[in-house]
Amino acid sequence: MPDNIRDKVVVITGASSGIGAATARHLATLGATVVLGARRGEPLAQICRDITAAGGLAAWRQTDVTVPLQLQSLVDQAVQQFARVDVLVNNAGLMAIAPIEQARIEEWDRMIDINLKGVLYGVAAVLPHFTRQGSGHIINISSVCGSRVFTPGGCVYSGTKFAVNAISEGIREELAGRVRVTTILPGAVDTGLKYGSSDPASLAQVLDEYHQAIPAEHVAHAIAYALSQPAEMAVNELVLRPTVQAF
Repeated sequence: MPDNIRDKVVVITGASSGIGAATARHLATLGATVVLGARRGEPLAQICRDITAAGGLAAWRQTDVTVPLQLQSLVDQAVQQFARVDVLVNNAGLMAIAPIEQARIEEWDRMIDINLKGVLYGVAAVLPHFTRQGSGHIINISSVCGSRVFTPGGCVYSGTKFAVNAISEGIREELAGRVRVTTILPGAVDTGLKYGSSDPASLAQVLDEYHQAIPAEHVAHAIAYALSQPAEMAVNELVLRPTVQAF
């Protein structure tokens, strides 16, 4: 149902590569206007050039999701440039796998700041606009590690994703009938996320697990599926895995 996506203004974080970039490109082909944020500006600029060259509408802003004002500026840009914002895709993430006994506190803080606080900052930025419009859609990218703790090494990462699931469900209940909420829980996806571990043994473990990864474009299509549903229906949760993935 691409007509349910056409002309929607979609803000996407972590959009310079991986799931974010694939989602931007795919939704643009379906007629959405995409507003992209990430820390790296040049990849965002190139994605926007590609989209506009193909006849689509796109804009970008360098954005660190750990800074609330930067996320607010990204959303405000969408509204100023395109008069509204219909969808937020909270996609930015960090997966720093390492045994808990290594106490990599800086990495724990970074995952909490990006994976959890970044989601909340994005929600805070869009909700006033959704309230004013009387509609909106929040899509939070979680993980299968948010329904089952990845061990060894993933308890903090899993903790952030369990929290994203809980926040998504709470928003759904509080704003039912006004804002749709979708949580996407991917398994192994071929993105840069797999390189987040600074512990060599954990990195090798993750890379071995990711030999079965599916392309980021598959997740983009799942996001489009959730967006394309009639306004009176919400797809609240989608779990995606490579067919051969057991975890």
